[in-house]
Amino acid sequence: MALGSTTCFGLDEDGCLTCHQYPGLVRLEKGDGIKVLHIDEKRYFNSPHGKFRCKECHTVISKVPHTGETSTDCTTGCHHDDAAKIRKYPLKTLHQKEQSYIVSLADRSSCRTCHPIYPHSENQLVRAFLNMHTGFMFCEVCHIDRSKGNHLVYDWENTENADFSGEPFGTYFNPRTQKAHKADEHFISRIAVFSLDGGKKKGLINVQDTKAASEFLAAKKELQPEVEKERLTFFHRNVERKEISVACNECHSADSILNFDKLGFDEKKTQHIIYINIKGLVTKYKVFYFPTLFEK
Repeated sequence: MALGSTTCFGLDEDGCLTCHQYPGLVRLEKGDGIKVLHIDEKRYFNSPHGKFRCKECHTVISKVPHTGETSTDCTTGCHHDDAAKIRKYPLKTLHQKEQSYIVSLADRSSCRTCHPIYPHSENQLVRAFLNMHTGFMFCEVCHIDRSKGNHLVYDWENTENADFSGEPFGTYFNPRTQKAHKADEHFISRIAVFSLDGGKKKGLINVQDTKAASEFLAAKKELQPEVEKERLTFFHRNVERKEISVACNECHSADSILNFDKLGFDEKKTQHIIYINIKGLVTKYKVFYFPTLFEK
């Protein structure tokens, strides 16, 4: 299960890879575009730029979130004589080979009918962190209204076909057949939520409303506001929104709703998930300013 590497392949003095090491770290841009924020640690440190600290080029980055801090200066450590040429270079292409994210996913749930693969966009501090969960779990794991269900358990759902940009990530193990797909096929298995009744598991991923959601989406522009609101209320009847701190601690804690042992995580990976650094960053701060630890 590639939830993020804890092996360091090079120096990351400013701690940028604390967050940027994770595949699927994505934020939505205007016009249905996305900004990919994942950096493959091994690929980066083996690249021509791997010997440089990130902030030698990304000079204006001083806090999380980085909103608006997009300018890059490649003449601070090198390229002094190529400044004019560098200014014309499409810098956004530099990290493309290192970035991994899901392009399409065979998700039949009603959620995916209206919401994009990476749906979170409102909270600037956590939107990319929340989006990266798409590759590891279904929406209902976090958003289901637990007061309306029987005893809930969390387990791997069957594999889904997925297309990736960059290296595929996640787990390709099919928990039902106890076999893995071929290496050249793009499949992932994600954690889903089930109700437990009489020892039998019933999947709670909403696929029963998928057809109705498609019909609603097609007719949305013609609906009166009160009808649209009524339909949206219906589709979200079992959905719950949570405060960020609550949502993080439901999984990333010793009292997690997830049974890490039954999900197949070893002790090392379990500890990494429980005490992941990002949790403290997003639950304790609205804006986090980087300390200056090293001389420039």
